[in-house]
Amino acid sequence: MHFVREPLVFKPAYKEYIWGGSRISEKYGRLGTPDICAESWEIAARPDGDSVVSHGRFAGQSLSELTAEFGTCLTGTRAPEPSRFPLLFKLIDARECLSVQVHPNESNACLTGGEPKTELWVVLDCTPDSCLYAGLREGSSPAMLQAALSAGSAEQHLLRLKVKPGQALFIPGGLVHAIGAGCLIYEIQQNSNTTYRLFDWNRIGPDNKSRALHIEDSLKSIDWSLPAPQLVSPAAKADNHNNQSIHVSRCAFFTTRQLDVVAPENLTLDGTSFHAIFNAEGVVEITAGGKTVRLDTGTSALIPADAKGYRLTPAGHAKLFVTSL
Repeated sequence: MHFVREPLVFKPAYKEYIWGGSRISEKYGRLGTPDICAESWEIAARPDGDSVVSHGRFAGQSLSELTAEFGTCLTGTRAPEPSRFPLLFKLIDARECLSVQVHPNESNACLTGGEPKTELWVVLDCTPDSCLYAGLREGSSPAMLQAALSAGSAEQHLLRLKVKPGQALFIPGGLVHAIGAGCLIYEIQQNSNTTYRLFDWNRIGPDNKSRALHIEDSLKSIDWSLPAPQLVSPAAKADNHNNQSIHVSRCAFFTTRQLDVVAPENLTLDGTSFHAIFNAEGVVEITAGGKTVRLDTGTSALIPADAKGYRLTPAGHAKLFVTSL
């Protein structure tokens, strides 16, 4: 088997949903986005959104094809299924509130036939009054929640967290949640697209109809034992001379850190995992396998597990989010 060691940059797959906005194109200078761009799937390997390499030796090939061809050379030895890419990376622009949702976890996915999905949200931008909804208020019960859903008043059971840019929130499978209006989010998640819509704010769509709800499957997927989630603020200390690595979140499926880069730095890979990089601020060049790619603000790259290492060269300061298994 030949090796894949160069940085991979993909064409995003855009998703148009009623709650989306225009910040992905406006903030990051994207062309070709839909008028209402709710999501940009940055690095994804699914039938409903498969990333395609934009340039280089593998231009035109999808991430699914590359994963099937290279296996652990791309994904790493920690990947549960070497020939299936295990994570999905998105940008989410919530002009309006998303529906209140729940995803299955490993324990209860068998009850609905869905795919488990745990995720992490990083707030890239938000309006002053923005919030995230995550978890249920203390004392809520299945019977109380069902009654509130019937009355169209489920919001009273949701925990509301006011947010600011730079904060992050871990959303394990089984946790009721919703992204509030005004938030621009970078999302890291398991490779799953199972979403059960519990409540949609009594919203009526352009067709004068309510969107379908999945109340029965949602109630089966809620993990009532989960504690109230806590926002994380991984802010770096001011340092104009030294690179800083700040822990953001770690779970059984992925680890994410914020890397503030002001000087060139070499990073190593031991073959156990790829590195997925999102550039939240600034400009940085990434060199691996003898190839160099430029990441402008709001772009992503994938460093294969077999790359052995790579070099980051910022143009001034860059703030990166680096995720591995």
